[in-house]
Amino acid sequence: MKKIAFAALSVAVLAASSSAFAQGKTRAEVYQELIQAQQNGLNYVTDASYPDVSPVFAQQVAQHKEALAKEAAAANHVASQDAQAGSVN
Repeated sequence: MKKIAFAALSVAVLAASSSAFAQGKTRAEVYQELIQAQQNGLNYVTDASYPDVSPVFAQQVAQHKEALAKEAAAANHVASQDAQAGSVN
């Protein structure tokens, strides 16, 4: 009886411990995700306002999104000019 219980316990422990090693992200990947979250304005979410942005930071988030949109538009404009210049040659 004890052998069966010990075997069952061993199998359960091995099954539980194998899932502990199934982490797929490295420190660098997590760090990059944190940087992206900050760039997307997610650092304005507080414990009290989760999952929404805190009303205290709403104006800052709007300004941040406008700045990102302007940067993206400028990058697209430069890329389209480069593409046109490349097709002329």
